Parts: sequence; structure tokens; C-alpha cells
Amino acid sequence: MTMKPLSLYLLAGEPSGDRLGAALMAGLKSLHPNIIFQGIGGPLMQAEGLNSLFPMEELSIMGLAEVLPRYFHLKRRIREAAAAALAAQPDALITIDSPDFCLRVAKIVKTANPALRTIHYVAPSVWAWRPGRAAKMAKVIDHVLALLPFEPPYMTAAGMSCDFVGHPVVAEPLATPTEIAQLDGPPSEKPGPLILTLPGSRRGEVSRLAPVIGETLALIKAKHPHARVALPTVRGVEALVRDLTAAWAIQPQIITDPALKRAAFAAADVAIAASGTVSLELAANTCPMVIAYDMHPLTLWLMRRAALIDTVTLVNLVSDTRVVPEFIGENCRAEQIAPAVLNLLDHPQAQTEAMHLTMQRLGQGGESPGLRAAKSVLSVLPDR
Repeated sequence: MTMKPLSLYLLAGEPSGDRLGAALMAGLKSLHPNIIFQGIGGPLMQAEGLNSLFPMEELSIMGLAEVLPRYFHLKRRIREAAAAALAAQPDALITIDSPDFCLRVAKIVKTANPALRTIHYVAPSVWAWRPGRAAKMAKVIDHVLALLPFEPPYMTAAGMSCDFVGHPVVAEPLATPTEIAQLDGPPSEKPGPLILTLPGSRRGEVSRLAPVIGETLALIKAKHPHARVALPTVRGVEALVRDLTAAWAIQPQIITDPALKRAAFAAADVAIAASGTVSLELAANTCPMVIAYDMHPLTLWLMRRAALIDTVTLVNLVSDTRVVPEFIGENCRAEQIAPAVLNLLDHPQAQTEAMHLTMQRLGQGGESPGLRAAKSVLSVLPDR
């Protein structure tokens, strides 16, 4: 029996959303052979069959200073995306992350066509701060695809249906032995530990954290004179990273190649990392970590006033432990970070157990998140 054609309008606004969208599209195609995709996405979604209304890169803007000069252009793109979604008359509108763009489009579409099913992929962090965001989102979104296992109750309490579909980190490839061997010499031939340093991907993050990491490494070198350092970074801040690490006591191997980045994550004995989803990448590679992060004092004060949780590290939250030490704001100092790193080199067991539990709870070993997300989408569409 020929399946009724399924039409979906997808919106993604940044590379992480493009990856989620592409995996979702692949899952949907495996379950429903007669499907039409329209919307906005990047190269990965386009490779799965999406003709993007306009280049997704126009939406990949972060920070108030970057957004303000393009405010009216972005407003126009929101209107264009909404108009195209309504004209397509899809079975559902699927918005992927990028809430500032996606939920504005969803609001226009839902107001014009209240009967259209709306689905949002990536739940807002209402468990961390701004709990009112879920209730606001429920006015324009019917169903949510959540990446973290504890998120669905927050969404359903606000009036949306929600499925935990797994985190994409569980499906990301790990390094091969050949890739690991391409680091600065085979690990077996090096007498000291390999320390992974991850000062962030934005200029402000790198500028604040790189000097602190440098001071931390100087203290670590006193105990581990043959320690090695790897620093994966992105090309946009590579020159800044090279400037800021020139005086480090241990000169890092600076890495921009994705295969070598995977190798560094797999081979490292310990990591000093900025706060963020990178903790899950480290957990996937069973790399013990300390989290260090600094920011403007006013930003830190506002964040702490709004915070609903006592940790910023997803490994701590998902495993329901507090084994990953955090050094935030005034505590982001070398004399505090270095002892924690040294302790982890000698005693990684508690973190290893928490990382394994984290990956298990995020869906490792089960169906891929893209396929789970596809099944969740089909389950909430009428007559499917």
C-alpha cells in the first residue's frame, strides 16, 4: 500500500541544529518513504534533501553587539520564513533549537493557522533558569523533542507533550587508533600525562580562560615535568589562541582538524574545560574533567540570582552526582584548579562511573537519537 505523502517544514538556525535536523530527516526517510521536506537548514540538511529558503548562515549570529546591526534583516527573514511555512501547508512545522528565531516564526504560523501541528527539537533549559519560558513556548508549540532525560516533566507541566529522544553525543564517532597515533607521538612513547585544554570557542571565553589555564599548567608541570598539552580549537579563534598560549609553561599542540580533535579527546588523561556541552563529549570519551569558567562580574551575579541549580555541568546533572569539580567566577584561579587536576590524574574512578552512567542515560547503546526523534514526530501527527 502506498503511504500518503507527508510534508514537513523544518527550520534550523545554526550548525548544531543542522546536525540534529539532518539526523531527524534521515530517520524520517527510513520510516516514511513518501516524504517532502521544505524549510531552512544548512549543508547537512540540504544533503538529506532540503532546499533551503535562504542560507542558514544568515541566522547563525550570537551576541547583542552582532545582532543589533542586522535586527531589521533578521525580522524580515522571520516574516519570510513564516510566510513560506504557511504557503507550504505542511503536516507539521518542526523548529530546531535557535529559539530566538524559530519560536518567533512558530508564533506567526500558529497565530495564522492554529490547527497546524508544531514541534520543537531541543527543550529550553527551564530546569536551570527562566522557568517561565516553558509556559510561553507552550502557546506556540504542541510537542517537544528533548535531549536530556529529566526534561519531559517540565514541558508537560507547561502544557506540551514531550518525548526524550536521546542526545546526539551518543551517536558521534569516536577516534580510531590510526587517528590517535597522529597526535604528537604515540601516547605509549610519552612519559607524562596528556592534558586536554578547552578554553571555549568564542573570543571572550578564550581571552578570559587561556591565561588561567596557562598558570594552572605551570603548577601542574612542577609535579609532572613531562606532561603534554593538546588544545582543540576552531579556526575563528586560532590566531588568538596561539597568541595567548605562546608563554604557557607547557606548549600545547593546537588542533583544528576534526579527526585530531577526536583523537585528543580519546587519548587525554584529564581535561580542563570551559562550561558547556563539551562535558558530554568528554564523558563519551571517558576523559575526566574539571570545569573552569570566568565572566564579567555583573553577568556572573545575574546568572547566580537566576539559577535554579547548584551545578552548571551536564555530567553532574544527568548522573545526579557532583563529581565534576567546577571553578566559576572568583574561584576560577590556578591555585584552586591545579590541585583538582592532579587529584583526578591519581583518582579518576568516581568520574569514570558518573560518565558511564551519563552516557547510558543519554541513550548510548540504543536506537540513534535521529531515529527516536523521527518516531516521536510521526507519533504526534494525525492519521499517521
